[in-house]
Amino acid sequence: MRSLKSVSVQVVDSDIALLLPNGVYEIKQMETKSSRLKQICLFCLALCVFGIFGFGYFCPDKVCALSSKESSVLLEDDFVKPLARASSKVGLSYDDMVNEDLFFDMDSHDVVVFLHMQKTGGTSFGKHLVHDLDLKRPCKCPRKRKRCYCFRPHSNQSWLFSRYTTGWRCGLHADWTELTSCVNEKLDKLEDVVKRRYFYITLLREPIARYLSEFRHVQRGATWKGSRHFCKGRAATDKEIPPCYEGDNWEGVEIDEFIDCDSNLAANRQTRMLADLELIGCYDRKYMPKSDRDRIMLASAKKNLQSLAFFGLTEYQKISQYIFEETFNLRFAIPFEQNNATVSSSTLTTLTARQAAKIAELNKLDIQLYNFAKKLLFERFEKLKARDADFEERFKHLGELTIKNGPTEFDWDKLEDPTESSI
Repeated sequence: MRSLKSVSVQVVDSDIALLLPNGVYEIKQMETKSSRLKQICLFCLALCVFGIFGFGYFCPDKVCALSSKESSVLLEDDFVKPLARASSKVGLSYDDMVNEDLFFDMDSHDVVVFLHMQKTGGTSFGKHLVHDLDLKRPCKCPRKRKRCYCFRPHSNQSWLFSRYTTGWRCGLHADWTELTSCVNEKLDKLEDVVKRRYFYITLLREPIARYLSEFRHVQRGATWKGSRHFCKGRAATDKEIPPCYEGDNWEGVEIDEFIDCDSNLAANRQTRMLADLELIGCYDRKYMPKSDRDRIMLASAKKNLQSLAFFGLTEYQKISQYIFEETFNLRFAIPFEQNNATVSSSTLTTLTARQAAKIAELNKLDIQLYNFAKKLLFERFEKLKARDADFEERFKHLGELTIKNGPTEFDWDKLEDPTESSI
């Protein structure tokens, strides 16, 4: 008997019978197209469901748990990917303290870190921190010393990291990039190695006024040669930041010369000092195109500003004081002074139209950052005011306290100027 050859041949209903080679063949009808399509759809659906659950389970917190406010900044600046890779915040933020009822505990291991940017009013604010706070254990500022001792109530550990307490241990006028990679290491060397919570604070100033104030300061002979500009484990080189002058300082510089130096760090100083510079290759201008560099730096500065525990604006002293006191639950023994008649304001009236336009262009990132900061400051002010039942009385008598521990007697003018100090 002839053996039966069994072969599967796919055909459709309309197929015409074909003449096949010798032998008997078993012909099977092909599955319909709709059946195959259903199988593919079911497979894709199962894969999608698995992916959603898998992403939700394994996704890192820093990527998946962005708050709505942080997300809005990233989307607004169109640089989600670079910023998502950066640390979302260092220490406790304002939102943590106000919305989640986390408070600054001076008896524990909490530390306030003051990021002091040049010509923003930081010197006065730094003095207020060590001189005018109503504390259980007031800061001690020995005469003829550049340092104050701001110890915790029950230990000789410092609760404040600033120029007037620890000095410039992370570099002269250290920026966000320097401080966040340095503070913990320096405190571990000074004190016991413990797990600390950090509360970063800073002040910002209207950019044109700040730039002109720095110009006049430099014109009088000031320099910041002690600044390291440390990033990714090394200091910036002279090739990356070419000096704008020869000799010991830039004393007597004219405004046009100050403006025309491409490596003058006075331009957009606030944006640069608040940004994570590792995202843009530190001070290497060839790392990426200037347009990308500027956009990433501004987005990072906004994001980091939001994540600070506190920031104030020089132009709004009283509001800034109120926000600080309500956020940290601390009180100043004096009201902050608002000084609108500054050296920079008199300089502004002497500028030509070309000079004014060039300065605005040089500081366009700072102008955008300041507008963002101003809007955010008033949002926080309104929120704190709304939940303060005694706001009218509090705000009217801000800094007027009948307290046991008032401002200590201390003459700052008798001290040497610590601007050039490196430690």
